[in-house]
Parts: sequence; C-alpha cells; structure tokens
Amino acid sequence: MIINHTHAATNTPGSTGTGGTASAGAAGSSSSSSSASTAANGVSLGGTDFLTLMLAQLKNQDPTSPVDSNEFLSQLASLSEVQGITQLNTSFAALSSSLVSSQALQASSLLGHQALVASTTGTLSTAGATLSGAVSVPQTSTQVTLNITNSSGVLVQSINLGSQAAGLANFSWNGQMSNGSQAPAGTYSLSAQVAGVSGGTAITTLVNGTVDSVTMGAGTTGLTLNIAGLGSVPFSSVQQISN
Repeated sequence: MIINHTHAATNTPGSTGTGGTASAGAAGSSSSSSSASTAANGVSLGGTDFLTLMLAQLKNQDPTSPVDSNEFLSQLASLSEVQGITQLNTSFAALSSSLVSSQALQASSLLGHQALVASTTGTLSTAGATLSGAVSVPQTSTQVTLNITNSSGVLVQSINLGSQAAGLANFSWNGQMSNGSQAPAGTYSLSAQVAGVSGGTAITTLVNGTVDSVTMGAGTTGLTLNIAGLGSVPFSSVQQISN
C-alpha cells in the first residue's frame, strides 16, 4: 500500500518525486517552525498539542526517508514526560492548598500566646508592667549582663544574669529603674554584655510579645505574626512560643 501510494505520487502530472519531497519537507519545516514559534512565545503545549504535532510530522514526512523508529519512541517518551509533569503540578497545587488550610488552623492556636523574637527594643505597655525576654549567649560565660536604656539613651537598669551556658539566658524586668522608681510606659533599648566575648561582638537580645493576630501570606511569604509591641514578624523568625 505505501509503495503503491509513493509510486502514484511520484508520477502525478505536473510534479516529480523531487518536487513531492520538497513539498513534504516544506510542510515539515512549517510544522517545526510553528512549534519553535510557540515555544518562543512562551505558550505551554499540552498533551493534545503534542500529539497533533507528532501526527503532522508523520503526515508530512518524506516517504523515501520516514521518521526513524527510535526518534518516534523518543518523542512518545517526551509526551509521557510532559503529561507526568502536568499531573505532578496539579498534585503540588492540591498539596499547597492543603498546607495553607493546615497553617490557618495552626495559626489560630497561636493567638494570645507569647512569642520570643529577636529585638533590640522592648515595650512597657503601662507603668509597672513586666518586660521579659532572653539573651542569646554565644559561649559559656561567668557573667552575662543586660543593659536597659530609655529613649534618651540614659541607662535605667542593668540586670546581672550571672554565669550562663551557651544558649538562651532568660530575663524578666519588672520596670523598676536603678534608682528604685518605676519606669514610665514606653519603648526601651536592650543590649547585653557577655564576659569572655569581645566588646565588638554583637549579642542578640530577644523579647517576648503577645500574638495579637496572624496574617496568611502568599507564595514564599508564609505566616506573619502581629505581636504587641514588636509589630509584624515572620513566623520563621520566632524562636519560642509559650503560654
């Protein structure tokens, strides 16, 4: 059947075998050009489009030099791969939606809890309130000191935390200044000194704050905690959650 069809095509009036081959080659070239143009324009091809291109390639191939079977199998494997990636993307989209719902449920349980976040400032909401947090001690030390200064840069209190092992050294300030009077409500700066660590080394201080609300982010933003006295903080920056 194929041989007879080829012979007829070769002897068609007004055309020759060479002309027929050129026509098929042009059609194949047109199909390849269309495929390349589609890819260049950034349009994604689905499984149906892929099959259409393959059938066009078979229909317009040179009868004297048909598509190699290995190449055909390779194209079928590519189609299978494209379909697999499409299904994988669909599965990941469903998984992402499920994770967002799970995060929303978990986020609701954070409301009203204390979140420990790195901060160089702490806020006394009212006179007589307590400010708590921690100092990140880089190495075992014989003495760790927390210094608290007001908005004018005046040192109002120094808290000696004593000897501490490497890790978090918790502190709690009842708002009482070194002169015995009560510190007014406001924002205070925190800094720490660790014996054995050079003065030029920055020591991280952390502050506890109440989680007022949680914002669900999109993409890579994730959860954002809105903490009293500290503002919006990425959930990934929270060091500790407590009651």
